Amino acid sequence: MKYALVTGGSRGIGKAVCKKLASDGFYVLVNYRSNEKEAQDTLNSIKEDGGDGELIQFNVSDKEQVSSVLGKWIEENPDKHIEVLVNNAGITKDNLMVFMTDEEWESVVMTNQFGFYNVTKQLLQNMIVKKNGRIINIVSLSGQKGQPGQVNYAATKGAIIAATKSLAQEVGKKKVTVNAVAPGFIKTDMTEKMDEAQLKPLIPLNRFGKPEEVAEVVSFLASGKASYITGEVISVNGGMYS
Repeated sequence: MKYALVTGGSRGIGKAVCKKLASDGFYVLVNYRSNEKEAQDTLNSIKEDGGDGELIQFNVSDKEQVSSVLGKWIEENPDKHIEVLVNNAGITKDNLMVFMTDEEWESVVMTNQFGFYNVTKQLLQNMIVKKNGRIINIVSLSGQKGQPGQVNYAATKGAIIAATKSLAQEVGKKKVTVNAVAPGFIKTDMTEKMDEAQLKPLIPLNRFGKPEEVAEVVSFLASGKASYITGEVISVNGGMYS
């Protein structure tokens, strides 16, 4: 059995990734922070489609919580190796920087940036020892080109892009790959308040993407077919920016 952990797996892109990896044969640990109902719905969908997995609740921004919950799972399952980590958990608190509050800055940094560190650090050593690992970071178009009103969010996603490239160089010789997937406008809860009709003309493919289209790229990067790809950022944005 192959094991994968997807943070923020209860909704949107995370849910689609969980379902796709399960269909690829992974036993999926569906992480969520607070929305147990949505997380359970994700797990139910996995099992209805013939896959398997379990829920694992922790706040990625809370180092002690990650250590106690995820660390305990690892300790209690010494024969199970989480070989795929998808760092998907993230939040937005959009505001122009001149009006941005400290809380809007700090909460986004803690979840998006520290969350990546907390979870990856917990799993990295075992991947290196086993010489088998795929780390896939969900970043954003905002981290590549910037976006007004998203200085906090863009800063975190840009940082993870840089971290992806650096970590890939550190662990490549241990057969651990590290890549990023950068979605553009994808139909999720995070974009539901956006005016799709107004934004579509900016996108060469003239539509918002679907979570499943992002999940397909994650699936590829998690597979043996991507064994010679590391340190890359793959855009899934309909041609809006590359």
